[in-house]
Amino acid sequence: MDKEELLKLDNQICFPMYVASKEIVRRYIPLLKELDLTYTQYITLLALWEKDHITIKELGERLYLDSGTLTPLLNKLENKGYIIKNKSDKDARELVVCVTDEGYKLKEKAFSVPQNIARCVCLEREEAIEFYRLLHKVLDGFYGK
Repeated sequence: MDKEELLKLDNQICFPMYVASKEIVRRYIPLLKELDLTYTQYITLLALWEKDHITIKELGERLYLDSGTLTPLLNKLENKGYIIKNKSDKDARELVVCVTDEGYKLKEKAFSVPQNIARCVCLEREEAIEFYRLLHKVLDGFYGK
């Protein structure tokens, strides 16, 4: 590829990823508004519904979020009554995040969200699985996993 080709917008992998990501998150907004959640609050709850009683450090690693982003996010979820933070039994310096009964009630309301999002993405199931695998390959390259 010659030098001029390197700077063409159509040759940038980041551009379609950016636009697709922005568009998908935009599609989440009305669905999550019904749950009174932001997108980041939603993915945090998804991680916690999958694995409850997790340290803030583990949760941050799972979500690729630093503590500066995660702490205020968790405070908001705690104020809404969806989670609680407790000191770890193993290490009092660590906080463990737990989903409350209210948080699990919200889970029941959230089942329709992924189904609605899937309708917005024009991929067959096998294509979506492969796309997900490739995106995680990219993430693994950035985060050394």
